Amino acid sequence: MKIIILGAGRIGESVAGTLVSERNDITVIDTDAARLRELEERIELRGVVGSGIEPDVLAEAGARDADMLIACAAQDETNLVCCKVAHQVFGIPTRIARVRSNAFKDDSPLLGKEGFAVDRVICPEESLTRYIGKLVEYPEALQVREFANGLACLVAVRAVAGAPLVRHSIAELRECVPDADMRIVAIYRRLENEPDRFIMCEGQTLIEPGDEVFVLSAREHLQSVLSALHRDDHTGRRDVERIMIAGGGRVGLRLARQLIETGRKYQIKLLERDHARCVLLASELPTGVLVLHGDGTDEDLLEDEGIEDIDLFLSLTSDDEDNIMASLLAKRLGARRVLALINRRSYAELMHGTQIDIALSPAQTMLGELLAYVRQGDVQAVHSLRRGVAEALEIVARGDRKTSHVVGRKISDIQLPKGAQFGLVMRGLPEIGAVPAGGAPPTPAKVIIARGDTVIESNDHVVIFVPRKRQLREVEKLFRVSATFF
Repeated sequence: MKIIILGAGRIGESVAGTLVSERNDITVIDTDAARLRELEERIELRGVVGSGIEPDVLAEAGARDADMLIACAAQDETNLVCCKVAHQVFGIPTRIARVRSNAFKDDSPLLGKEGFAVDRVICPEESLTRYIGKLVEYPEALQVREFANGLACLVAVRAVAGAPLVRHSIAELRECVPDADMRIVAIYRRLENEPDRFIMCEGQTLIEPGDEVFVLSAREHLQSVLSALHRDDHTGRRDVERIMIAGGGRVGLRLARQLIETGRKYQIKLLERDHARCVLLASELPTGVLVLHGDGTDEDLLEDEGIEDIDLFLSLTSDDEDNIMASLLAKRLGARRVLALINRRSYAELMHGTQIDIALSPAQTMLGELLAYVRQGDVQAVHSLRRGVAEALEIVARGDRKTSHVVGRKISDIQLPKGAQFGLVMRGLPEIGAVPAGGAPPTPAKVIIARGDTVIESNDHVVIFVPRKRQLREVEKLFRVSATFF
């Protein structure tokens, strides 16, 4: 696919790196020539210096035969105008814009063909705070990813000694935890002085303490799944109540608002080093949020504010180093769980598995929303995992036994790439825009745990875990409908 990316900042760089690794033809437009040269040296792409709202610059970038435009420059106005020019002058089929302003939603008439001609709005801050909200709701999880609008979930959880499933084989899952219907699709095991090792999930595979386990289940079973892997028999569930946020920027402000709007009784303290910003935050946030003038790396301040009683400490400033240091300090002083926002991918990889419980990359949280547009076939959702190494995708099975490699066949008879796993089959989901005949209520959708004897039916939504991104094309090809299969 030929894709033009406007903006060589952190989001643009991350998106470009991911799409290049999947053998797409990528061109990046930016006004910073030095930044583009540096990108061209590290990533196999082409850079064009100039403003993305100018037709001549877009033409030089190959807009006349481009398949997609991703506008993620710093200014909303630039991204919106670029999409309009791309549509009206060059007819680029798919246009995605990064927009921070709340005035532009996906259903806004301003985004239609007569307006700015944007097919999809992406807001990294919104994606990030929505994702962090899930981690607050499920504090035992390292990652929480949703499929079919939350009907099913993929969670990553660190196995803890004493939990019901730990030191047992996957074959013993039903016997150990009969009330948790789940499918374990991947295990990553820590090894001293080595990268984490991917462990194939087979019946005899043992779950060891410290393993990072990826599990798929229906949403209603999520708490049982987390209990089975992360809590021993002597530890009850402890909800997150006391939250401390370091950094009152866009993300910190949006998250504090979001948490208050849930209606749960959170005790939130928000630290901000800029006094003028503190005044603004205090005026915009409800009284349930205590805004403090200070720095998350100030040990005395953290101790004075009872860091040892904090359930979740989140460092969300724009400085990676400050976020890392604040999180490490908070953990040492007694915070139960810490999360650091880290933009640099290399830093996030270094911090993964250390005293920082969750090292979160903003670009990775929103990447799946973009990848769903790039994937071939009827892909409904894509989630980038393990810092972009692996993926879980929701793909719809179409056709019949004559035109499809998967429809009408048992899962045990379908050959996936090595290490890839069928996780869930979601059946009965309505087609987008479909209206039940005669005004009848829609049939409730159900989540089926993928087992060897499960038969794939047409219109099933299938969730597949793929440990290596280079295997994605094989999976997409497998689900492709052909006019004459035999």
